[in-house]
Amino acid sequence: MNFEFFIARRIVGSKDYKSSVSAPIIKIAIAAIALGVAIMLISIATGVGLQNKIHEKVSAFNGDIIISNFDSNNSSDSQIPISSEQDFYPIFDSVEGIAHIQATASKGGVIRTETDFEGVVVKGVGTDFNWQYFEEFLIAGRIPDYHGKLNDEILISNYLANRLQFSLGDKVSTFFLQENSERKTRTRGFTVVGIYESGFQQFDEQYLLADIRHIQRLNKWEENQIGGFEVFVEDFSEIQEVGNSVYSNTPSNLDVITIRDKFYVIFEWLDLFDFNIALIIGIMILVAGINMITALLVLILERTQMIGIVKALGSSDWSVRKVFLYNAAYIICIGLFWGNLIGIGLLLLQKYGKVINLDPDTYYVTEAPVYIDLGHILLLNAGTLLLCLLMLLIPSYLVTKISPVKAIRFE
Repeated sequence: MNFEFFIARRIVGSKDYKSSVSAPIIKIAIAAIALGVAIMLISIATGVGLQNKIHEKVSAFNGDIIISNFDSNNSSDSQIPISSEQDFYPIFDSVEGIAHIQATASKGGVIRTETDFEGVVVKGVGTDFNWQYFEEFLIAGRIPDYHGKLNDEILISNYLANRLQFSLGDKVSTFFLQENSERKTRTRGFTVVGIYESGFQQFDEQYLLADIRHIQRLNKWEENQIGGFEVFVEDFSEIQEVGNSVYSNTPSNLDVITIRDKFYVIFEWLDLFDFNIALIIGIMILVAGINMITALLVLILERTQMIGIVKALGSSDWSVRKVFLYNAAYIICIGLFWGNLIGIGLLLLQKYGKVINLDPDTYYVTEAPVYIDLGHILLLNAGTLLLCLLMLLIPSYLVTKISPVKAIRFE
């Protein structure tokens, strides 16, 4: 094996090779592999990054799994309360794969200023609320503190703050319609202590976060009555399995729905990215393989006399084929090196420089998200090398058809 590898390196590193007819073809093959690897890296990192970022934003506002009353509908004003005194709360330890559970409630209202008004959904949260995502979204101020006594601190979106001309410390008057025969309105005054921007326009234009006790008082609920529970899973890829287990471990009067089902259109659109990524990878590997096949055939034809001499000296067909396969592997590795250098470089530029911006109305994010995973990079490189070498096994069979006598006389 060492002798065969040495011969292969001598072929690709010799001065004759560098000035031979095959030199430009080899360079084209290297360029094709480098370009293909860069495109595959970018497609995987941006595709997976977009999927992760959107699902994180949907989870931030809804949780991964929603537990509510069976008779409730999607309207924030029609929530039928459920008791917070459940066996699975505050720790849902009867189902594996659950990271956190929190109690929430919501109510529709209208913010009114001297010059404008805007409909909003006030989401009530408590001390058990997971602020992880909103800490990332926070662009000004701080996260509200709902420990201790009831307070009027709220977190408002940058969209609503700009539209209604609010800034930190401003008072926000919000009007709520009471569900009774008189249809009266009640007012609550809040204070803006934080401004967030998730980039998910559908949520940013309507949600503000307040103390859940405000919602309970407005709805005349008891202290232990809430709108529902939001459950977060450890592994989002197992959300359906965990959701089924949660459904089996909750009382019959409670409904359980995953965000994949609630926001079906969004996640069906995200699932298309998997097909697009697979299609791009397939096309790029095919193009790289075809270029390598062409380069290998040219190398074999160019080294016909050498093949004849080596076979005449007693080398087997497989040994000679391995010489050219080692040579091809070396060329592929050069292409992989440059492809990784270019691809990872562009991804880091986007990750930290945010060069490419996206329309949040279409993509739910303000810039192209990037997810760089070492496992994905190693798997992509190993798969590209392996598949290209497998594609070269058939053209390398041409070596067995070369007769030593005719090859030595070949010019």
